[in-house]
Amino acid sequence: MKRYIILLYLAVSAGIKAQIKDNPSVLTLNEIWNISESQNKQLKLAELAKEESDISILEAKDKQLPELSVVGDFRLNSKFLLYENGLFSSPQSVPIKGYGYGLGYNLDFNLYSGGKDKRNIEIKKEEKIRKQYEFELQEDNVKYMIAASYYDLYKFQEFESFISSEISSEKKQLSTIENLNRNGIVLKSDVLRISVKLSQLQLSDSDVKKKIDLTKQRLNILMGRSSTEPLAISSEDILENKNLQGSNYEDYLAAALDNSPDLKIVNTNQTLSELNIRQVKSSLLPRISLYSRYNYTYPQISFYPYSNDLWGFGQIGLKVTYSVDNLYKSKHTIAHAYNLKKQEIEKSRIKQDDLSIKVRDAFLEREQARESVETAELTIRQSTESVRVIRNSYLNQQSLLTDLLDAENILLQAKLNLTSAEANLRLSHIKLLIITGTL
Repeated sequence: MKRYIILLYLAVSAGIKAQIKDNPSVLTLNEIWNISESQNKQLKLAELAKEESDISILEAKDKQLPELSVVGDFRLNSKFLLYENGLFSSPQSVPIKGYGYGLGYNLDFNLYSGGKDKRNIEIKKEEKIRKQYEFELQEDNVKYMIAASYYDLYKFQEFESFISSEISSEKKQLSTIENLNRNGIVLKSDVLRISVKLSQLQLSDSDVKKKIDLTKQRLNILMGRSSTEPLAISSEDILENKNLQGSNYEDYLAAALDNSPDLKIVNTNQTLSELNIRQVKSSLLPRISLYSRYNYTYPQISFYPYSNDLWGFGQIGLKVTYSVDNLYKSKHTIAHAYNLKKQEIEKSRIKQDDLSIKVRDAFLEREQARESVETAELTIRQSTESVRVIRNSYLNQQSLLTDLLDAENILLQAKLNLTSAEANLRLSHIKLLIITGTL
């Protein structure tokens, strides 16, 4: 009995798991975006770049710490010859050991170097800010790719629904026309025309199903999931109609100039070029450091009288270094830094012009998509009435089947156009928000 209970439990569990797999949870666009923030591979790479900038700041701060080294050596000494009466006189051999060794430390602490170390930290912090803007830009790009695939999937699923409904309707119509043909009311050619249209619809249905499968795979990969994982999306729009109206072009442009990550990156490069000028100029300033060293040496052969005993000697003091050659060597380096700054200023102006064009293009694209929606809605109303009139006329032998088929094709195409226009309207609005940095 116990065995049967276990088998029943396993069967029920397997059935539940299969049902969950076959019926995945429905995801909205916002939910897919949230999943991609932690699992998308491109965003993970961008996140690692941000972490690298944090490490670079710590490395720059480490350079402010004193330089400390331990020095040790072992050596073989030659004879120590002392020429008291000149090089060509007979030397006096001073007795020293045939070997020697030493052990000590060197300490160097930078007190002032024109602010290079502190400025280097500022540069690394500014680079971190740029990495953050680059991450935001990459995140927006991923969101747009997801939105494009999301609305493609929504569009293809609606296409499949329309085509399946049309196939079902045409099958019923084919049955009606076959009955009329058997009664000698319509020609055999009408049956063939309906059959051809039905075959074309079935082929279109197969093509759309393949596109649905491919788009689901793309969405899964963008979410960082397995490409074959079941996926279902919500047909409800995440954007309210009032948000689709938006502001005028000038408001969007002003928002873009304030919030666009692309423009912020260029402005950050301009700030970095200014810091680079100050960094180059600091080479004209002296370097002041505190130093200390102490060494134990054997034997003592550095000072006279010499001794075969171990001796220790140390120093501590301030050291000032000034590179005179930088007065003429740094001239072109500074000029190069100024030139780079001018380039960044021009890049910023070019980016602003390019941004204004992108905002205008996206704004007009959204307006055109809205007009397409209105046109498609009007076409559907007109085509629906046209199909009803022509179908009744055909059944009363007052019009041709080709007229009916043409009207049905126009209605189906109008439905497809409306779905595409609605998806394009939402996608163009998202594109506009991304360009302006307000998504």
